[in-house]
Amino acid sequence: MDNQYQPEFESRLDLSQLHESIAKVKQEISKVIVGQESMIEHLLVALLSNGHVLIEGVPGVAKTITAKILARTVDVDFSRIQFTPDLMPSDILGSAVFNVKESEFEFKKGPIFSNFILIDEINRSPAKTQAALFEVMEERQISMDGVVYTMEEPFLVIATQNPIEQEGTYRLPEAQLDRFLFKVHVDYPTLDQEIQIIQHQHTLRVENKIAQVNAVMTAEELKTYQNLIKDVVVEDHLIQYIANIVVNTRENQFLYLGASPRASLALLTASKGFAAIQGRDFVTPEDIKKSALAILRHRIIVSPEREMEGMGAEEIIHQILETIEIPR
Repeated sequence: MDNQYQPEFESRLDLSQLHESIAKVKQEISKVIVGQESMIEHLLVALLSNGHVLIEGVPGVAKTITAKILARTVDVDFSRIQFTPDLMPSDILGSAVFNVKESEFEFKKGPIFSNFILIDEINRSPAKTQAALFEVMEERQISMDGVVYTMEEPFLVIATQNPIEQEGTYRLPEAQLDRFLFKVHVDYPTLDQEIQIIQHQHTLRVENKIAQVNAVMTAEELKTYQNLIKDVVVEDHLIQYIANIVVNTRENQFLYLGASPRASLALLTASKGFAAIQGRDFVTPEDIKKSALAILRHRIIVSPEREMEGMGAEEIIHQILETIEIPR
């Protein structure tokens, strides 16, 4: 299929500059990070798709530093917020402060007013703080004292959480999780990767590893690329394929809750992103399959009976993808 359609599509959309910029970003990240190709690829697709990411993994697998480095490769504002049990909504959104000179209150913006926002340990703050964050993630604006403040684009939230530690944490509601384009699981490195990490650290010999990472993309270029991937070609039979996957989650006997239409739109958007970073201006079934796990795993709930049997969401997603016929 690739050979049949590529010549025709190449004249429709020029992705060469985008592909070159993504290659430069990957090169900058590789100065510090060894392995974690899947996490990096999903973060890049989220960047192009203008979607937020939740990264779940045990401590020490480079979740936070990868997010910091990605933000550094793009010439935009960056802020990091450490979520704690005593964090209030005003601590992230901002609050009214009395100006003595003007004798009136003025709004002092919080750290959420940035382009890239890293939320460390998102599940450590109570529901009201989480709700304030998710509202601005969805609406990309906040209303304070009758005044609406719009977030400056690009606006990307990357949140991390530890799946093991439960003490002092608050579970994220399913409706709020739906705001994330991806939920990415980060596993331990393999033995070979572990050796590479140790060797890389040994040869690096610098105190501030992030300082050697350079900005290789401007905010304007990123906005251009985000608009560009909207024109990536998705044929009708692939739209049908996306719909079949999502509808199957709602009819699946192993699931208590299936995915919403928001998941279908996320699959459409993300598959365009995966195609674009490969230098293609058309989506293939593999792009959709590659997107499916990170898009669906936090949008479905396994039935209690199957959960007691040890069946997980990822296993069911794999079964669904194997069951549905791949369009050719």
